[in-house]
Amino acid sequence: MDFQEFLQFVPKLISVELPALKAHLKMAPLERLTQLQNQSVEKNDPRTAAVLMLCYPKNGATHLVLIVRNSYEGVHSAQIAFPGGKYENDDIDFAATAIRETYEEVGVDPHKVELIKPFTQVYIPPSNFIVYPYLAICQEEIDFIPDPKEVAGIIELPIATFLSDTIVIETELKTFSANSIMVPAFQIEHHTIWGATAMMLSELKDVMIETINS
Repeated sequence: MDFQEFLQFVPKLISVELPALKAHLKMAPLERLTQLQNQSVEKNDPRTAAVLMLCYPKNGATHLVLIVRNSYEGVHSAQIAFPGGKYENDDIDFAATAIRETYEEVGVDPHKVELIKPFTQVYIPPSNFIVYPYLAICQEEIDFIPDPKEVAGIIELPIATFLSDTIVIETELKTFSANSIMVPAFQIEHHTIWGATAMMLSELKDVMIETINS
């Protein structure tokens, strides 16, 4: 999708109603369905984080940036994610967290980030985090500067590819608890995107499709 064409949809994106859980459930692992529908998150005293779903032009076409996390001893080792991270007390709100962390992880100038709207938060049971996603745009091409301590690679996903049904798959994966489960996922080249990031992508995809078709 041409970036100038995408910008014309931004006012509609701002006003469209979020599908929330309905979209999340499409890409939720089977073992998480009951948790999503029945679990009282507050009793777990979850930590909070925020991520940026950042759209920008590359060669005139609209792209969405994702990161490949480094391998480490932890729940989300080597997974695909949006740039973002933990809320800190100095952050004025979760949007500020998302913008700050995106700068720290991939070097995007905060002054060039335009927030569009918040999306529906996602609770991640294995790490006990609530993650707040924000849709944003940068109106110029970006030279990403990944932090090698946190980011193993950058995925620049064309929106035209993202909106295609051909990238939605079901695959068998091993979870952090070493269980093998079948999960819905997005297949981007050799990357498999599942779990919380896939759930957030699902809501973004539904909103974009509804906006374009309205």
